[in-house]
Amino acid sequence: MTEDDFLNGQVLLIDKPLGWSSFQAVNKLKWAIRKKFSLKKFKIGHAGTLDPLATGLLVICTGKFTKKITEYQGQEKEYTGVFTLGATTPSYDLETEINETFSTDHITPNLIQKTTAQFIGEIEQVPPVFSALKKDGKRLYEFAREGKAVDIPKRKVSVSAFEITKVDNLNIHFRIACSKGTYIRSIANDFGEALNSGAHLTSLRRTKIGDFNVDIAEDPLVFADTLLGPQVNE
Repeated sequence: MTEDDFLNGQVLLIDKPLGWSSFQAVNKLKWAIRKKFSLKKFKIGHAGTLDPLATGLLVICTGKFTKKITEYQGQEKEYTGVFTLGATTPSYDLETEINETFSTDHITPNLIQKTTAQFIGEIEQVPPVFSALKKDGKRLYEFAREGKAVDIPKRKVSVSAFEITKVDNLNIHFRIACSKGTYIRSIANDFGEALNSGAHLTSLRRTKIGDFNVDIAEDPLVFADTLLGPQVNE
């Protein structure tokens, strides 16, 4: 691709690695493109954040296509991952340590399958307190790290598909298709409550945003290497 291609607008599909923030992935591409073409100013952004503990699809827009970001953000998203039963964490995932454990003796594969029905359609959920949402001008995770209680209102989201793909002891493998703004971590926590047990998210991968699929997405390091050559990582 040429300099004009990037400036006029491109949609880049990136497979975000585990441990990277979405900002880091965008920055890697921005740095490589600017270096390749000696650009001082260059517009680039992503259409939907992924937590560092999640992997998968980031839709990244460049140049004039950054105007399409809002459109892509509003499209349905699909995730696969794992809920682990029997314990909760304050962040609803592995960002924080387990704070409570529960009996799982009563849980059966049939009960797990039946419980998914409660989470299909329009549902209400409380976003995790360990999130970047703002309240009174402050990020929720800032309140959480300070140990301060904060009232978080419920939000309506839509889940069009919730499929249990495998039950491996206490590890529940799933596929979920949902609307913008849905927190899979909150579904994990609420799913555990619905089972009269605890649960937290232990693995998450975004596989689709609208018609975009992670199957054709590229690793950001591979993208940079392709654009600049192997010296980018030296």
